[in-house]
Amino acid sequence: MTDLKQLAATIRGKAGRAKRFMVAIAGAPASGKSTTSARLRDELTAMGEKAIVVPMDGFHFDDSILNARGHRPRKGAPFTFDVAGFEALLKRIRAGEPDIAIPVFDRTMELSRNAADIVDGSARIILIEGNYLLLNEAPWNRLRPLFDYSIYLQVPIEELERRLVQRWLDHGFDMAYATNWIASNDLPNIREVIAKSSGADLTI
Repeated sequence: MTDLKQLAATIRGKAGRAKRFMVAIAGAPASGKSTTSARLRDELTAMGEKAIVVPMDGFHFDDSILNARGHRPRKGAPFTFDVAGFEALLKRIRAGEPDIAIPVFDRTMELSRNAADIVDGSARIILIEGNYLLLNEAPWNRLRPLFDYSIYLQVPIEELERRLVQRWLDHGFDMAYATNWIASNDLPNIREVIAKSSGADLTI
């Protein structure tokens, strides 16, 4: 198991005296990005740092848009996100603007809640988490210059599948739904992340 206390100390050391330090935490669906980001935030907070998590998932296109484009069956694929909007947000955060409202994806409602959290002016270490942060193809590769440090969570496909099955069951879906959705959507997304992500400063 990764020592997140030590990783938090590493991030803090690399941040030096920077007013804003942007850390990308990338990996396939169910690789543990959200959990790792939250725990790193807590460790950094315990060290006296002001850290906040900014999730990529807040930039999911709404189902109404996905349905109109015929993309609803692939929700969560790279082309079902507002990448330009996400890029604009990261640029604002990097520039140090105060009190920036960010959207957060609510899995219980399957939609993004606008202005659901705030990146305030005192936030120094920004932990950005998402599947496609390190993709080496446009438009996602435009994000790379915005990160000061990047972490890739590497998990075997078999374990990712196991976690995804449990995730869908926990959300109240049956095994048939979980199996079909994973095969038709989650696995293609997993393979894309694995095949096209590169350049992380640290792979865990």
